[in-house]
Amino acid sequence: MLRFFAKLAAIFCITTHLYAANPQVEMTTNKGTIVLELFAEEAPITVDNFLRYVDDNFYAGTTFHRIIDGFMIQGGGFTEDFSRKETLAPIQNESANGVGNDRGTISMARTRNPHSATSQFFINLVDNFNLNAAGNRAGYAVFGKVVSGMEVVDNIAKVETGAKGGHRNVPNTPVVIQSVKRLAN
Repeated sequence: MLRFFAKLAAIFCITTHLYAANPQVEMTTNKGTIVLELFAEEAPITVDNFLRYVDDNFYAGTTFHRIIDGFMIQGGGFTEDFSRKETLAPIQNESANGVGNDRGTISMARTRNPHSATSQFFINLVDNFNLNAAGNRAGYAVFGKVVSGMEVVDNIAKVETGAKGGHRNVPNTPVVIQSVKRLAN
């Protein structure tokens, strides 16, 4: 009888792991709350990286520092006074994971070097197919989607922007990320 329950427990653990829900995080901003589902299977390196920043409370006090209505909102790297935060090492680009830069998805921001993403991310306001991997060209790695609060994202996209510190498309009034925390699955 004990063997039966041991086998049953093993099957339950395996089944639970296979069908475990994707992790979710709650991003609280001064404009409202956004809940994101992260694609752990499709982008494991990227999700692990993002969650390291979440668990370290890195994003508290950062801003959405680049906003282009009709394109995307970008955040996760600068404070309100436009100081750049120190980050972990860059990660491997996972843009060929089969998930497109569709409206409401969250992707890693990077430089021209495909493997340069650290803490910065962006939320797509529209379907940005030109940001997807194509052939030998790396794209921008999608690692999740907005499951609640897309109206907050759309409202952020409408803030007035200008230039600051050599950067364009910077909100005239800071859009602050107050916290990002994991939600229980």
